[in-house]
Amino acid sequence: MGKILWAIIVILIVFWLLGLVLKIGGGLIHALLVIAVIVFIIQLVTGRRSV
Repeated sequence: MGKILWAIIVILIVFWLLGLVLKIGGGLIHALLVIAVIVFIIQLVTGRRSV
Protein backbone atom coordinates (compact mmCIF):
# COMPACT_ATOMS: atom_id res chain seq x y z
CA MET A 1 0.00 0.00 0.00
CA GLY A 2 2.82 2.37 0.85
CA LYS A 3 4.47 1.91 -2.53
CA ILE A 4 1.24 2.77 -4.30
CA LEU A 5 0.86 5.98 -2.29
CA TRP A 6 4.44 6.98 -3.07
CA ALA A 7 3.85 6.33 -6.78
CA ILE A 8 0.70 8.48 -6.72
CA ILE A 9 2.54 11.28 -4.93
CA VAL A 10 5.38 11.23 -7.48
CA ILE A 11 2.98 11.19 -10.42
CA LEU A 12 0.99 14.12 -9.02
CA ILE A 13 4.14 16.16 -8.46
CA VAL A 14 5.25 15.50 -12.05
CA PHE A 15 1.84 16.56 -13.36
CA TRP A 16 1.95 19.63 -11.14
CA LEU A 17 5.34 20.63 -12.53
CA LEU A 18 4.11 20.06 -16.08
CA GLY A 19 1.09 22.22 -15.31
CA LEU A 20 3.33 25.02 -14.07
CA VAL A 21 5.60 24.84 -17.12
CA LEU A 22 2.89 24.44 -19.76
CA LYS A 23 0.24 26.59 -18.00
CA ILE A 24 -2.38 23.83 -18.10
CA GLY A 25 -4.44 22.07 -15.47
CA GLY A 26 -5.47 25.10 -13.47
CA GLY A 27 -6.70 24.61 -9.93
CA LEU A 28 -7.40 20.89 -10.29
CA ILE A 29 -3.77 19.84 -10.34
CA HIS A 30 -3.03 22.09 -7.38
CA ALA A 31 -5.86 20.46 -5.43
CA LEU A 32 -4.49 17.02 -6.29
CA LEU A 33 -1.03 18.07 -5.14
CA VAL A 34 -2.45 19.25 -1.82
CA ILE A 35 -4.18 15.89 -1.39
CA ALA A 36 -0.90 14.11 -2.17
CA VAL A 37 0.95 16.19 0.43
CA ILE A 38 -1.72 15.44 3.04
CA VAL A 39 -1.46 11.70 2.35
CA PHE A 40 2.32 11.95 2.59
CA ILE A 41 2.13 13.70 5.97
CA ILE A 42 -0.40 11.20 7.30
CA GLN A 43 1.86 8.35 6.25
CA LEU A 44 4.85 9.97 7.94
CA VAL A 45 2.92 10.52 11.16
CA THR A 46 1.37 7.07 11.37
CA GLY A 47 4.49 5.22 10.26
CA ARG A 48 4.55 1.61 9.16
CA ARG A 49 2.24 -0.74 11.02
CA SER A 50 2.73 -4.47 10.87
CA VAL A 51 -0.36 -6.61 10.41
